[in-house]
Amino acid sequence: MGRRLLLVNYLHADESFERKVAAEHGAHLDIFRPAGGKPSEVPAGIAAEAEGLISYSAVQKIALPPEAFPKVRCVLRSGVGYDTIDGAAWGARGIPVFNVPDYGTSEVADHAIALMLALTRGTAAYHDAMRRDPVKNWTYTVAPTVRRLRVSTFGVVGLGRIGLAAARRAQGFGMDVVFHDPYQPSGFELATGLKRARTLEDLLKVADVVSVHTPLSPETTGLLGAKAFAAAKPGLVVVNTARGPIVDLDALHDALKSGKVAAAGLDVLPKEPAEANHPLIRAFVDREEWLEGRFTLSPHAAFYSPDANDDLRRKTIETVLDHIETGSLSNCVNLHQLRRG
Repeated sequence: MGRRLLLVNYLHADESFERKVAAEHGAHLDIFRPAGGKPSEVPAGIAAEAEGLISYSAVQKIALPPEAFPKVRCVLRSGVGYDTIDGAAWGARGIPVFNVPDYGTSEVADHAIALMLALTRGTAAYHDAMRRDPVKNWTYTVAPTVRRLRVSTFGVVGLGRIGLAAARRAQGFGMDVVFHDPYQPSGFELATGLKRARTLEDLLKVADVVSVHTPLSPETTGLLGAKAFAAAKPGLVVVNTARGPIVDLDALHDALKSGKVAAAGLDVLPKEPAEANHPLIRAFVDREEWLEGRFTLSPHAAFYSPDANDDLRRKTIETVLDHIETGSLSNCVNLHQLRRG
């Protein structure tokens, strides 16, 4: 038997893709799905034999602690976000944690722009209005947040791969682009030709649209909250295709209700699936008049296209096997936490 990989919180309907990729590399897979909204339960004997550990869920953690996997040589979160993996705990055991950061870059950037357009060009509002009454609502006035993009400023929070891709797309609409990212080195703004805001508040003071592309961490949880919205330029459009908890949903509800935020397009929520009783979600579903045309929601789907999905599934298996076979640390997200020696 070849290398043994353990796949937990597995979400795909059909396992044949992963098994085909693994077979090409002579590897064996043990696959476990989550059940009842809880992380996968894995027999101790199988956990003890795994050399590579992969978790698929963006919201569920690995049920067992690192010490339950004595032979594991690396851990991977099948996706971009890795906040469900305890990088410090694995790093303390000398185990690298990986993600797959590049599989859906184009799709997420496209989706961010699509959410912006749905609100600033009114396509979502027009669609809903036409479906309700294509005669009575045959008027441009049913879309409340339409604006000219060519004279607008696109603000990016987190200028990594996806943030930069979204910025380039916004430039294609003639928008001025400003970014805030304290982790990009000095001079990065010169290399990209984009304007840099020293603080988030500085960004929000000038942005007509703000698009979130930062990872989720203790530092970024609630980053766009009441304080941030209070500092924002009136009429702000908020777009989030990163991680739900980065935007404080209660604060967003209040900012939309007061009119401080003009509109919001979300692909992610602090709790997924959506909490039907949250005031913002309830107002959206009930089509409360104050929110009509000002809010659009998609089901954590920005990453998805058939091509991106295939890339993700293949790179997930191959990244783990590449580390096991060669020691490669490409796309390691806890490099600074690894215990050496």
